[in-house]
Amino acid sequence: MNHQFVPLKAGLYFVATPIGTARDITLRALDILASADVIAAEDTRSLRRLLEIHGVPLKDRQVIAYHDHSGENVRNRLLQYLEDGKSVAYASEAGTPLIADPGYHLAKAVSEAGHLVTSAPGPSAIVTALSIAGLPTDAFFFVGFLPSAKSARRNGFEAVKDVPGTLVFYESPKRLVQMLEDAADVLGATRDAVVCRELTKKFEEVRRGTLVELAASFAETGVKGEIVVLVDRGQGDESSAEDIETALEKALQSMTVRDAADTVAKAFGVNKRKVYSLALELKGK
Repeated sequence: MNHQFVPLKAGLYFVATPIGTARDITLRALDILASADVIAAEDTRSLRRLLEIHGVPLKDRQVIAYHDHSGENVRNRLLQYLEDGKSVAYASEAGTPLIADPGYHLAKAVSEAGHLVTSAPGPSAIVTALSIAGLPTDAFFFVGFLPSAKSARRNGFEAVKDVPGTLVFYESPKRLVQMLEDAADVLGATRDAVVCRELTKKFEEVRRGTLVELAASFAETGVKGEIVVLVDRGQGDESSAEDIETALEKALQSMTVRDAADTVAKAFGVNKRKVYSLALELKGK
């Protein structure tokens, strides 16, 4: 399918690309890639291949490499194109630009220079994993890649141990077992977790269990491919009852019973019905 040229305003267009299956790209993303005056990419070879698959002609346009190691020179070059009134499309290798991918410094520089920065949204391994994992999605925290050194990785787990939401990590298959073992030690062996592997690809796999069960499972079978690890929030404990009550009393000063209970339950990662009952009791007093 050949995509028609659509005139674009001068500006920077972030384009999300498939994390696996090539057909996951959006029609708008293809239109932008067909129409932009300048195309930049984290990986020029993968983007050229994607354009070939979808019949998007490059014509006389080149694909400029821009990644974490490109340096200021390439960024200034792209800024000059914008100063000249051109449209620039930027695509990460897979997924949405800036989400554990390059682009932050480019977006910051372009916006500070007063140029348009917009996005053609699409695939993201984070959202894809959350949608199929079966863990709560009312609140989540994206951690990304933890350090490879054991002590630094364990410190990373300590830092997010009490976050009141589902934790989302990226991990290398070579370090997955060690990562799960450390998570079990620091976050709690019986915390529910999910490992998503090769999302949207032929060998997609979703494996569920506690952290200790998953560590043992992957130690036995091994693992390959792109990996997202999700860990359920902590469930709270009896020792936090006084803190919950104090937080509720403060929340009730400016919120309804329902809103106060919902806010505090999420903040402490505890059962909403129990917090609601306590809120009713406090309100009655």
